[in-house]
Amino acid sequence: MATVLIPIPARDFDPTETAVPWKVLTQRGHGVRFATPDGRPGRADERMLTGAGLGIWKSILMADSNGRQAYTEMIASPAFAAPQCWDDLGERAFDALLLPGGHAPGMKPYLESQVLQDLIVDTFVKRKPLGAICHGVLLVARSRGPDGQSVLLGKKTTALTKQLELTAWAMTRLWLKNYYRTYPTTVQEEVTRALARPTDFLAGPTALARDAPDKPGFGFTVRDENYLSARWPGDAHRFAVEFGKLLDAAVGAPSSLAKQARQPAAAL
Repeated sequence: MATVLIPIPARDFDPTETAVPWKVLTQRGHGVRFATPDGRPGRADERMLTGAGLGIWKSILMADSNGRQAYTEMIASPAFAAPQCWDDLGERAFDALLLPGGHAPGMKPYLESQVLQDLIVDTFVKRKPLGAICHGVLLVARSRGPDGQSVLLGKKTTALTKQLELTAWAMTRLWLKNYYRTYPTTVQEEVTRALARPTDFLAGPTALARDAPDKPGFGFTVRDENYLSARWPGDAHRFAVEFGKLLDAAVGAPSSLAKQARQPAAAL
C-alpha cells in the first residue's frame, strides 16, 4: 500500500480532480493524506458543485454526478477532516504526490507556493510517483531545481489546454468576467515555455465528453516515467486509474489487491 499526499488550497480547488483520485486510490487500498495552508479542511470551488452563475452552460461546466458523489464521500472521510499544514510537510513521509487543479482565484496561493514547489522538486529528485491534472501541471512547471530549470524540462506532459480554457472563458465572460482565466497567460502557454520543446506538450484529442468509472477511455493522460499528467475534470477517472497503476509498479501492489489491480478499469 502506498501513501499518497494531496496538497490543496484553502478554497477553490476543483472537486472532481481531487475527489475522484481520492476515491479510486482508496478503493485500490492506498492511503491518502491531505495538506492545506493552515491545517484546516479546504473548500472546493462552490460554483463547480452547484453550477451557480454558469447560466445555460451549467450542465456542461459544473462537476457531474460522479464528481459530486465522490466529493461528498471525500469530505466525510477522516483524512480530509484532519489535513496537515503545508509548512509541516518537512518529514515528507509519503510515497507519491498528487496535485489537483482548479481555476478560481483561491487557487493562486497554491499555484504560487514556494513550499509546494520545493516539495515537487524533492519528489522528482527522489523519483517518487507524481501526478498532476489541469492547473496542477502549472504548479509542477513552476517548480525549479538548483539549476533554475523547471522539473518538466525534458519531460512530456499535458495540462489544461488552451482550447479548453478559452472555450469555457468565452462561454461565460459576459457575466463571470475572468473566472475561467486564472492568469492572463493560458496554462498551456506557460507550461509549454517550461519544456525542452513545444512538441513535448501533448494536447490529446478534442475533449467532447467526460470520462466515467465505466468509461475511462474517454479521458486522456500522458505518462513520462514516474510522472503522470491530465488535462481537465473530464480526464479524472482515467487519471486516477492510471496513477493507481503507476503506484502499483513503483511500490508494489499489496498481495490482497493483486487480483483487483489486474481487473479492467471499469471494474474499479
